[in-house]
Amino acid sequence: MISIRRRLLTILLLATGAIWLSAVIWIQHSTRTEVGHVLDRRLQESAQMVASLIRRGGGIAGPEAAALAEAAPALAETGRGFARQLICQVWGFDGQLKSQSDGAPAGQLARQEGFSEREVDGEVWRVYTHVDRDLGIRVMVGDARSMRDRLVHGVAMGLLAPAMLVLPLLAALIWLAVRSGLAPLDRLAQALSRRPATDLSPLGETRAPTELRPMIEALNGLFHRVEGLRERERSFTAFAAHELKTPLAGLKTQAQVATLAPDAATRDRALAQIAQGVDRTDRMVRQLLDMTAAENAVDGTAPAEDGARILADVAGELAGLAQARGVALRLETGGTEWCSTQGPLLAPALRNLLENAILASPKGASVEARLTREGERVRFSVLDRGPGIAETDRPHVTERFYRGAASPSGGGSGLGLAIVAAAVQAMGGELRLSPRKGGGEQAEIILPAAPA
Repeated sequence: MISIRRRLLTILLLATGAIWLSAVIWIQHSTRTEVGHVLDRRLQESAQMVASLIRRGGGIAGPEAAALAEAAPALAETGRGFARQLICQVWGFDGQLKSQSDGAPAGQLARQEGFSEREVDGEVWRVYTHVDRDLGIRVMVGDARSMRDRLVHGVAMGLLAPAMLVLPLLAALIWLAVRSGLAPLDRLAQALSRRPATDLSPLGETRAPTELRPMIEALNGLFHRVEGLRERERSFTAFAAHELKTPLAGLKTQAQVATLAPDAATRDRALAQIAQGVDRTDRMVRQLLDMTAAENAVDGTAPAEDGARILADVAGELAGLAQARGVALRLETGGTEWCSTQGPLLAPALRNLLENAILASPKGASVEARLTREGERVRFSVLDRGPGIAETDRPHVTERFYRGAASPSGGGSGLGLAIVAAAVQAMGGELRLSPRKGGGEQAEIILPAAPA
């Protein structure tokens, strides 16, 4: 499981650590460079000062002349012996050593004017050579490379120590900032965990941070949809129980009549009523299952089926009902080729349309079922010559358990067109109901022609 808090902490710590490391490296480099420049400037000023003092002394570089370098500005006292570490040599143009300070090596410190480095008596020296051609002397002031390196290292380490102390403080501040920033999420999670399953009231968002408001709005929208679904389920269950109770009570009554029938005619009539009640109950149960399947449809992986074959199979299933009602079924597909993977939804929709049309049609009439393709759309049409749908009922006929004034069978469940509407919506299509010219009703299912 990915933790947002852990991920955010990791990103911030890595980013801050990278910036901190870059800053430390830059500070270390710039400090070492600047300290080196300061030390070089000290050498240069010391050499120039010695030459100036010799000039003022009459131009004679006596044995004590090199000791004048001791008058150079001292480094800040660090406790490590860095304050006075300069050495000085004064050489004449004739190659003779005129003067040198205490601790200076026996060999010549430098061979060239300006800054240079040279190893003398096993020690590497950083030297500045000042040439005074009027006096004919070379003043060489230097310090040991090892001493310089220790000094630079000491200054750099002195800066590194506070930087190392800052790092854990930054980490702690980042952790506190992330914890504080994600606190509203924790409070929202706690509020949701404390809610009972029956509480679908909206979450308050007046005091919520701006970043959380889209989430809260989405949750409130989900609560609203779930509440609507629960209300539909409650209504569905109540209506289904009521609708099933009526035929079951009738079946029980007719069974008692058949049991107590005084003659064969009464018993036969009761048994016929039982058969009709069983058929009605069977149809209602099937429609309830179709309704559940349509309202809970998901993108399935059913194999593609030919649309004309689906229509023909549905018509074949209803052939017995049509024959019993004295209604003719006519299919017109015109060789239309179209396949769909939504057969489990399309078949119940077509069956309910055809069943309603057969039940609504008078004896001797015909019901027409057509399949046509029009460019990017496929159209299934079912036409009958029944009483049609009253205009006052038309806005409500696709509602569950709604029975219009001209209910086809006189005892329908009010689920047929609701099933069709739900299935068509799940397939991304459109259901159109309109009066048929000359009387009757025309129902059309219009679907995208692209394979579903």
